[in-house]
Amino acid sequence: MHLFLFGLIILILGYMVYGKFVERILGPDDRPTPAVSKADGIDYVVLPRWKNALIQLLNIAGIGPVIGVILGIKFGSVVFLIIPTGCILGGAVHDFAAGMMSIRSGGANLPTIVRDNLGRPFASVFAVFMAISLILVVTVFINVPASLVNGMMKAPPAAAQVAAPADGPAEQIAEPSSAQNALVAKAAVCLEKIGFSNISAERIDFFWIAVGAIFLYYVVATLFPVDVIIGRIYPLFGAILLLGTVAIAAALLVYSNRDFDILVETDAFHTYAAEKMPPLIPCLFVTIACGILSGFHATQAPIIARTIGTEREARFDFYGMMIAEGIIAMVWAAGALAIYNLFPEYLDRSGTDTLSKITGFFLGGGLGGVTIIAVVILAVTSGDTALRSLRLSASEILRIPQTSLGARLLIVLPFIAIIAVLLWWSNQSPKSFGELWNYFAWANQVLASVTLLAATVWLKRQGKKYMITFIPGLFMTFIVLTFILWTSKAHGGPYGFGLPLHNAYTIAASLTGASAFIVMRIRPKSLPEQNAPETTES
Repeated sequence: MHLFLFGLIILILGYMVYGKFVERILGPDDRPTPAVSKADGIDYVVLPRWKNALIQLLNIAGIGPVIGVILGIKFGSVVFLIIPTGCILGGAVHDFAAGMMSIRSGGANLPTIVRDNLGRPFASVFAVFMAISLILVVTVFINVPASLVNGMMKAPPAAAQVAAPADGPAEQIAEPSSAQNALVAKAAVCLEKIGFSNISAERIDFFWIAVGAIFLYYVVATLFPVDVIIGRIYPLFGAILLLGTVAIAAALLVYSNRDFDILVETDAFHTYAAEKMPPLIPCLFVTIACGILSGFHATQAPIIARTIGTEREARFDFYGMMIAEGIIAMVWAAGALAIYNLFPEYLDRSGTDTLSKITGFFLGGGLGGVTIIAVVILAVTSGDTALRSLRLSASEILRIPQTSLGARLLIVLPFIAIIAVLLWWSNQSPKSFGELWNYFAWANQVLASVTLLAATVWLKRQGKKYMITFIPGLFMTFIVLTFILWTSKAHGGPYGFGLPLHNAYTIAASLTGASAFIVMRIRPKSLPEQNAPETTES
């Protein structure tokens, strides 16, 4: 428990101290923002500060700080130190720099930022890679919440109480509510009316119903102006998210009593971690991602860069919301560690199974259900803006104005078709979805590495202290290269080179050094910044 609380304190102090240091380097000022100078009522719209912060938090806090840390805590309680350290020095700096680069370039999306700082040839390849990554994000963030909804609708048929080991609290297994039973019955009637009379209420699979509903919401949220749907419903989503997270944190504090600290690793946990877990470097940073450092956040930054009314709120919106995500990650990591200590058999279960166990064990059926809804919201509120980012990036590259609904629909339709095919393929078997998740995870960190190196060139061009992005950028480059060189089907990951770990470390270090040399040699031409203040000479 002490390590968990210490990590939370580090996160809060990091925002107050290091966040202020980074702010002085990035230098937000009072120049007009893109939301003011390029207002179009669609994507460039000034929103209140509190709403910008909440949208940014929900944009970036996908399932990574929940499912990712549920899996990542299996590496051990050292994660309670790695999350805050990585978040403060890497993830929050990454998000802040990405946001400021977008603001200063008129709300530009990541491919344009990469082009301006790392060169056009590299940016062309990167744009395709980013599009593929975002398509994977949307697909994963439809799959996971749909699976959670399906699991909620198929609750255990009877209530039971199971004694917990080690003097822990008794586990409550909730029975289905009358509302759930009524919804199942109505769904069966509807299916019978359209010709599926052989499907009983007990056989209803809500997964594809949830997939259709979530996908439809993504498309609508992508096509409509940012303040019409996203700006209006996110406050409600944010309230549910905060309620669920606070409830888990409170339950952990209550149950970590004087007789049995559920956040201290047991012998069974240590044995599992030593025998079955892959190498912490690089695998932890690919597994957790969003709780420490995530390249996906850089694709979301331009959405808020186009709604900020003043640069002065950038530290709170970008750096601060990543710190908030780190706190969310810490809470769920603690919940998972507690379950693994109390029920070691869950070490071999999936992340979603453990998630359901955490909520049911600590909160029971009622509040536990609300908390699972909060996790569904995390995924949904990242998936919708991932599709929006795809639209914005594609329209920027193709130079298609987005003021008309027809133009926005023209951009989105091809992505809808591709995602629909991926949804069908990824649900043919659990193995298919596992493949999808593996590539989503490491592709996400490639985006982080590129964003940080682009930010390094951007800062260097302005004569500013670029080490704040250069060091974490090189670290993530090393992580990604090591993972690709080491991983393989034999290691339980995606396709890779399957090299011995020490060879992977050596080659990755050499390639990272070469990358550092290339970045330092880049001399991009000085680009005018959006609405830069006039000097006395001009």
